[in-house]
This record gives sequence, C-alpha cells and structure tokens, in this order.
Amino acid sequence: MKNLKQRLKHGETLHGCWLNLGSPLTAEIVGLSGFDWVLIDLEHGAGTEKDVLAQLQALEHTSTSALVRVESSESQRIHRVLDMGAEGIMCPKINNPDEARKVISGLHYPPHGNRGVAKMVRASQFGVNFDAYYQAAPDTILGIVQIETAEALNHLDEIAAIDGVDVLFIGPADLTMELGVFGQFDHPMFREAVQNIVQAAQKAGKATGILFFNPTDYKRYHADGIRFLACGADATFVADGARAIAGRLKAFRDEGSQG
Repeated sequence: MKNLKQRLKHGETLHGCWLNLGSPLTAEIVGLSGFDWVLIDLEHGAGTEKDVLAQLQALEHTSTSALVRVESSESQRIHRVLDMGAEGIMCPKINNPDEARKVISGLHYPPHGNRGVAKMVRASQFGVNFDAYYQAAPDTILGIVQIETAEALNHLDEIAAIDGVDVLFIGPADLTMELGVFGQFDHPMFREAVQNIVQAAQKAGKATGILFFNPTDYKRYHADGIRFLACGADATFVADGARAIAGRLKAFRDEGSQG
C-alpha cells in the first residue's frame, strides 16, 4: 500500500488520471510519469475485470497508487478487484446514504463491513501477509463515491458523514446532464453544486475530487477546495499525441508541396 488514504487525511493535494484502455502497457507508462494515483475504469473503459490484474501488476513497481472504478455497488464487484490488490474503489452514481453505506460495507471485512474473506489472493500476497493486510485495511483502502445526480445533491451532508467515505468525487459530465446544463461547467447551477459538495466534504473532514481534461481548469478547482484532482486519461494522452504528430507531419508535407 502507498498510503494514499493517509496522504489525503494529512491534507495533501493529489493528482491522478483515468486508465480506460485496459492496457497494462499504458498503465505502466502512466504509472511511471509522476501521478500520485490512477483509476482503472471498469464503468466506461475498454477493459474488463480480467484486464485489471495485469494493470495492477504493471503499476506495482511504480510510485503511483492504483484505484478501480467498479460498474456498480454490488459487493462481488468490489470484493474481486480488492482481492486483486486495488488500493481503493470508486463507485458511480451514488444517490443517497443507503447506497453509499452499501459501497463502504463492500470495502471492509467484518465487523466493519461484509467483504468476503479469502486468504489466497494477491492483495495479501497469497496468504503470506493476510493478518497484516486485514489489520491495515480500514486505514489504507480508499472509499470514493461519485456525486453526479440531482438526488445526491439533496443528501450531501449525510453521505459525507459516513465513516469510510473518504472522497466525494464530482462527475462533471453526468452532473451537468442531470442539471440540464450538459457540458456547461461555468454555469451557475453547476458552480453552486461544486461549492455545496466541497462544503459538505470539508464539514465532515473528507476530500473532494473531480475529473477534467483541460489542465487550465486546475487552478479554478483547486481554489474551490478540491484536493483530489484528475486530469485526462491514457486514451486521451495517446489520441492527443498521435494527432499532434500527424498534424505536424501534414504541415511539413504541405510546406514541401508549396515549395
């Protein structure tokens, strides 16, 4: 474990990005690039649970913490990727406290939750360190719930107060869609929602997170009090780099044809 949860508790600002290609190679490249954390995306990403293991192995020797976004709050989805060695879980579209408690229960062994016990798994070095892993899990496994629905905005204080919810993570696309202002991240309704989410998190001593794709948005969200910041994804890094080089080559070709 790389103490991501403890770093957040100490008030650090942490930088991350998405991994949505399902590739251990891009996971390793991104892991070596200097991010504090990456999120393997099972909700919208190209990979499946089968691909998570190789990505976690690729990230193991880097300094970057590996989180996984599961596609639902079903306990079996959460247990499986934690057993593979994920350091934290993000769950999308949490609407109310009951749904948030269900997610957190899936993160932890009894008596703190309902996570199933299996010693011969990668997370505990296949049984070698299960006792140490069991003891450390409540203080090391990061619980992230996504606030991206109108209903969730009515339960912010209750969700943030739940023990084990470490980050309220704003889903900008879904939240603006719900608010009827899709993609309008400067709209007063979205800006008010962001402020309310941050306020609820701070009141409970928790962190707020958000994903954005333009690095120039960093200062605004950081000024809002958001400290768990994600910018971009492995797919966008590849696409942006490919387009940039192809564009430069085309420009050189055009210059040559004109000469």
